[in-house]
Amino acid sequence: MAGRRRSDRALRGKLTSPGRPPVARQEHRRRFWALVAEGLSSEDAAMEVGVSQPVGFRWFRQAGGTAPSHLSRSCKPLSGRYLSFAEREEIALLQVQGVGVREIARRLGRAASTISRELRRNAATRGGNLDYRATTAQWHAERAARRPKVAKLATNTVLRSYVQDRLAGSVVTPGGAAVPGPAVPWKGRRHGRRQNRRWAMAWSPQQIAERLRLDYPDDATMRISHEAIYQALYVQGRGALQRELTACLRTGRALRVPRARTRGRGKSFITPEILISERPAEVEDRAVPGHWEGDLIIGLNRSAIGTLVERTTRFTMLLRLPPMEGHGVGPRAKNGPALAGHGAEAVRDAITGTITTLPEQLRRSLTWDQGAEMAQHARLRIDTSLQVYFCDPHSPWQRGTNENTNGLLRQYFPKGTDLSVHGTDDLFAVAAALNSRPRKTLGWKTPAEALDAALQSVQDGVATTG
Repeated sequence: MAGRRRSDRALRGKLTSPGRPPVARQEHRRRFWALVAEGLSSEDAAMEVGVSQPVGFRWFRQAGGTAPSHLSRSCKPLSGRYLSFAEREEIALLQVQGVGVREIARRLGRAASTISRELRRNAATRGGNLDYRATTAQWHAERAARRPKVAKLATNTVLRSYVQDRLAGSVVTPGGAAVPGPAVPWKGRRHGRRQNRRWAMAWSPQQIAERLRLDYPDDATMRISHEAIYQALYVQGRGALQRELTACLRTGRALRVPRARTRGRGKSFITPEILISERPAEVEDRAVPGHWEGDLIIGLNRSAIGTLVERTTRFTMLLRLPPMEGHGVGPRAKNGPALAGHGAEAVRDAITGTITTLPEQLRRSLTWDQGAEMAQHARLRIDTSLQVYFCDPHSPWQRGTNENTNGLLRQYFPKGTDLSVHGTDDLFAVAAALNSRPRKTLGWKTPAEALDAALQSVQDGVATTG
């Protein structure tokens, strides 16, 4: 008996091991999720709290991209009645020094029974003895504090079937025959752009939750919130819905995206000082000519034509953007050159070559949307002395003059046609046709006549100054 472990001498069966302590404490995980909520990636947040990037990614993926309730910022901190990690470290140090239980309790301001119970309950037993270590004790305490609840979808089979059928049920013809749609294997991540999606009924969780009230008005067991459905889909280990059903959601996301991270999205080349809100007031009232709006109209095979419209005179200039050599020959290389012809460098050169034919007094500003084709706006400003401003995301009305002109241009360049077949002479002829149309907003003058008047006023101003 003397050579046997104390756990063996207890005359009971061996207990299953609870595993091993995690690589970081709970406060580290709470800090990790706070950083993720601020917009940091899981890798960057992991480095900030002192764990490896794979560990941070695993935390993020296992939680479905959302902080667990006990680690969220809204969770209240533990009350003072519970021992903290700092107190457990002090207990471990004092015990090693041979200090008694009552003396430890006196120094920490705790009851002796609290210290005795702590040394007994949360000690490390892997070696067969009650060895007290602060990290292991903290882990045991956090495990004992858990109060997991079984997911409602895991226990209610009728409710689970209802939710699954509305999420992943087959699309059927009017005759009732199922239409399988394209075969899309589940890869554990979101589908790529311009790729086939899984066909399903694809009700949103909110539609499912609200429809239950109509289909089962008197059955209180057939109730679930849309958030519970999302958690059943995204959080691993809930045991209710399969993770692959996220492919049936409208977004197709395999993980949730923190709101702060989506707010941080956007073009890195756009800074606050060049947004449309910083544009001078003279641009808005159209009193001073020389302020332009620009955009691209897209056609078949990613062909494009650039458009420039002067806000005061409505004068239009078109930019030819021919495809580069190798476009359409093979598969598109990721992060490769913009072979379609409307990359940042090609658009910059086209704008520079066209607008520099005008006097500098008619080159005051250019307003564009947040397309990647304007990534070289700083170089464009240097080459043309043109101040560039960008609209807010998804706000085409902020370039109303240009959008209206693009609609007129679709008479000559319809959607779905190849725009690369039109040469420079073709674009010049179409621009001349638009610029020779009388406009009601110009008092039935043509844009060409309005621009001539603006040029004449510029020349007269220069002559007077001279």
